[in-house]
Amino acid sequence: MTTRTLLCIALHDSAGARAVCASLTGWRAQVAETLDAAAALLRLHASDADGSGSPGGVGLLFGVAAPDVPALEQLLCQHPGMEWIGLFDTPALASPACRELVGDYLYDFHTLPADLARLGFSLGHAHGCAALRRPLPQNSLAGASTDGLVGASLALVRLRQQIRKMARADAPVLISGESGSGKELTAVAIHAGSVRARGPFVTINCGAIPAGLIQSELFGHLRGAFTGAARDKAGLIEAASGGTVFLDEIADLPKEMQSNLLRFLQEKTIYRVGATRSTSVDVRVVAASHVELATAVAHGAFREDLYYRLAVLPLHVPPLRERKDDVPLLAAHFFHHYARDRPGRLKGFSRAALQALRAHDWPGNVRELINRTRRALVLAEGRLIVPEDLGLASPARTTHPLPAQAPGLGESRVLAERLAIRCSLDRAGGNVAQAARELGVSRMTLYRLLDRHAISHRD
Repeated sequence: MTTRTLLCIALHDSAGARAVCASLTGWRAQVAETLDAAAALLRLHASDADGSGSPGGVGLLFGVAAPDVPALEQLLCQHPGMEWIGLFDTPALASPACRELVGDYLYDFHTLPADLARLGFSLGHAHGCAALRRPLPQNSLAGASTDGLVGASLALVRLRQQIRKMARADAPVLISGESGSGKELTAVAIHAGSVRARGPFVTINCGAIPAGLIQSELFGHLRGAFTGAARDKAGLIEAASGGTVFLDEIADLPKEMQSNLLRFLQEKTIYRVGATRSTSVDVRVVAASHVELATAVAHGAFREDLYYRLAVLPLHVPPLRERKDDVPLLAAHFFHHYARDRPGRLKGFSRAALQALRAHDWPGNVRELINRTRRALVLAEGRLIVPEDLGLASPARTTHPLPAQAPGLGESRVLAERLAIRCSLDRAGGNVAQAARELGVSRMTLYRLLDRHAISHRD
């Protein structure tokens, strides 16, 4: 018989808890007598399991003390992969706090004295459900990436490849993409992969600074330069010296300020307001806009010479509708990221909810997905999120005809093989030997596959 691990939190009568645990057949019990000890055991269990920080398993709550309920609820919320069973005496169940705890957080409950046969059956069933509902580990949620970009779609793989190449350079980058698609996160990834990673990363929202202050905010000022300038102040560009300055929504920069920014890009010097001497600043510029700057240039709303200075390395962030394979991964990521907002009974997304997420066009991109997920965490009443919790329509239960020209089996295999190779090469940083080990083929076999699919690589 396989021995399974059981975590028991003994909030009352630790000796009785140990006696019950010792009588359970097929279980190796770890008993914690305090919530701090339980938290330590849960962290250890998560590290031993998969490093996700949210272990899957089954736990037993033995007794409950009303003053400890809020702290206990917080602990249970932090580990959604666990299924909990309560073992209480009858007077405890008369407490409103205990009854709410049972209804909101527990898989099942029993009363003392324990019926070991029934308790063993409940524990076994809960253990199986925990294994089926085990949350994805964080490295899977992030598409096996450490850049903060969540997903493993082909569009995101290509974006990561471009980010790595541009991070190695020091030229200006111009990021384009729809609102909410992740332009700032892309800028952070470029900075993190560059030689300037140890330097500051300063974000400037060009549309959020009042027109009368933007000169001073960007370039700084000297004491007495204008009314209220009581001391010297470095600007945001100077504050980013040695690192990266991110000019978000660059299209909103006033026309008169665009010439000053152009001078800085050309000469790498700035003039503080009221200064007669220039100050050298060593900073890399990454700009972003949801407006197509080439169109703004054609309409006379943006300086053409500044556009070409900024667009040395153009980078486009794909909208979420072009990488729908990433939607379930992103939804799971935000589900765990905003864990404090959800009740303990909530375990994840229903199949219908995932279908609705895939079917939606996401005009608001990732920002919209974050908002819908957070709304569902608050409004969901069951153990799984349903489409209505997300504010989405349930997928139609109709049978759709097959497309007239569906890809054949051979073509589907080729596409799947090409995607698997590209993803492995991306995770291996282009290292063929490492990618071959991950794919389970020899290095020479992978070389032949690379030639067959016309995929570039490096050794």
